[in-house]
Amino acid sequence: MKITLHKFDLKLLHPFRTYRQTKTVQRTLIVELQDKGISGFGEATENPFYGVTIEGMTELLEGCSRSIESKAFDQHTDKWPVRFWEQMRPELCHWPFAQCALDLAAYDLWGKRLGQPVWRLWGLSLENLPPSDYTIGIDSIESMIGRLKEFSDWPIYKIKLGTENDLEIVRQLRKQTDAVFRVDANCSWTVDQTIAYSHELKSLGVEFIEQPLAPGDWNGMEDVYRETALPIIADESCQLTEDVDRCVDHFDGINIKLVKCGGITPAGRMICRARELGLKVMMGCMTESSVGISAIAQLLPMLDYVDIDGPLLLANDIATGVQIDRGRVIYPEENGCGARLITKVEPR
Repeated sequence: MKITLHKFDLKLLHPFRTYRQTKTVQRTLIVELQDKGISGFGEATENPFYGVTIEGMTELLEGCSRSIESKAFDQHTDKWPVRFWEQMRPELCHWPFAQCALDLAAYDLWGKRLGQPVWRLWGLSLENLPPSDYTIGIDSIESMIGRLKEFSDWPIYKIKLGTENDLEIVRQLRKQTDAVFRVDANCSWTVDQTIAYSHELKSLGVEFIEQPLAPGDWNGMEDVYRETALPIIADESCQLTEDVDRCVDHFDGINIKLVKCGGITPAGRMICRARELGLKVMMGCMTESSVGISAIAQLLPMLDYVDIDGPLLLANDIATGVQIDRGRVIYPEENGCGARLITKVEPR
């Protein structure tokens, strides 16, 4: 195999604000694995909150390139990507974003070499898939209403909160649509706020609250879990496989991010463990291009909820792959994870 790294600046369609930051550009790293003339693609975005930079991932993967390229693709095993992930784990165990990009490229290559989409190789079906929400970042209420109208007729909207006017934001957005709402506080609320807000949010048609408290506040989450009027989904509190068990009796479900856990391989394990524990399962994105989003979509038949609107937030997608039409996920006629780089887009 041969590894090639591609760096891109993804310009956002609109400034995207959460409780922690505002972005106008999302930097991303695309990993390309080539074997016998076939390329598989994976992705990991830069994230300052987790201390992840493009430069750091590039240096790490370039340093591992000899080890990566020494691993032989084996078309005769149905678990080659898992074996490859385990082989690279000693060198990448502290760098889940970088290992994610490599893992996604391995699955894409595996499917393309075998001539099948990854979801089909796993024996999954594309019937009764959960729809994706569309995310509305924090802004003035007028601007947030504008974002909703720009993507009207969507079945579900995910609303970023963490302001002094959180309930008023939801009240005003509710006047515009009968769609399902989900709210994501990104760790910005207190215990008392979460419990108090949950009752009105429920009356406003909110389906669940995502990560209201700081990730280390497990005692606070016990109180919230016991007294809230709405289900609570863990995000920052559930990053790795070993975090899933701790979420029991603190959350009703988990939101898995491929970059945070290290790729498809550990995400599959997290899904299975969550099911064993009776937790709902969601997967979300980190404003990836269609490369990363198409990889997440391979797991869609295993999920209760999904948030893969990343390409819809971009002004310049760098790849083709799955498409999202009013929440419905449309799969391409493509093997592997289904993504291909658009060659006319020049890297950064």
